[in-house]
Amino acid sequence: MRIALKLKRWLTGPDSDPSVRARFWTEVEGRSPDDPQVREALRRIGKEGWAASILSQQLREGQWVTPGSSAGELYRPKYSTTNWLAIVLADLGMTRADPRIRRAAELLLKRWSSRGGDLSGTTGEICVTGNAVRTLVRFGYLEHPVVARSIAWIVRTQKHDGGWHCFRSRSGTLDGWEGLAALAEIPREARSAAVLRSIERGAEFYLGRRLMREGPVRYQPWFRIHYPNHYYYDLLVGLRILTRLGYGADSRLAPALRWLRSKRRRDGRWALDAAHPDLDLKLSGYGLRGIVYPMLIEQLHEPSRWATVEALSVLARAGQG
Repeated sequence: MRIALKLKRWLTGPDSDPSVRARFWTEVEGRSPDDPQVREALRRIGKEGWAASILSQQLREGQWVTPGSSAGELYRPKYSTTNWLAIVLADLGMTRADPRIRRAAELLLKRWSSRGGDLSGTTGEICVTGNAVRTLVRFGYLEHPVVARSIAWIVRTQKHDGGWHCFRSRSGTLDGWEGLAALAEIPREARSAAVLRSIERGAEFYLGRRLMREGPVRYQPWFRIHYPNHYYYDLLVGLRILTRLGYGADSRLAPALRWLRSKRRRDGRWALDAAHPDLDLKLSGYGLRGIVYPMLIEQLHEPSRWATVEALSVLARAGQG
């Protein structure tokens, strides 16, 4: 009990990030969003902590790092520009209620919805379109026509086996998680019959593979906890999506849940194992072209409030809190 109380204070004390406090109280303890402490934590997001630090670097037009008028300016260089930071801000709980978020979201909607763009509704790439839809829905743009047609594109491009793939392929891959993650952000009451069926097929794709079984050799980067995830997959990503969709009691999650519990430190906390891009070639076997700037909001290999509240949220939804 002493460890539990110390852990709670670490996650919800005044030196923690308000996004972590809000998530712990709502997702782990099950408090209502109307709870006074939850409301105050949500009000502080963007005024202090990680989100405030990111927003302090925003340019006047709404983007980060690279001013310009092309869609590419929002994407490169990875992972310091607008697309990547918007994903993180959405994860942290920011919404269009903040004018700084509205400026960034409108840039993404305008520049990426042109003919041939990833939000055009006719073309796209699931790791870009899925991330953008997930981010925009969290920001509060579910009803926007660009988001609606992008959701339809995600459903339409689902593979016959229930998965998605960022590249040309007849079958899906666990790495193509952004499609299911985007659909998971749609409130249950707003999910069409097509979306519900797509979610069912996507969930079965992951559950049938136990979130980790793809190919003859175990892919080691999936067993390292990362944040930000950008468009990379690990088992905690899969557990977050499936438990948020209501599959926490499915017995096929058991191997991934055992892995998650095995990652817990003796003090009850979890750490971040690696930053993306995870370019340990001995593990991943791939490299990236061009210059990239890995982004971190916490130190690697040290107790992570974000990884800990993420893991505790998963265990709570799986009935193992």
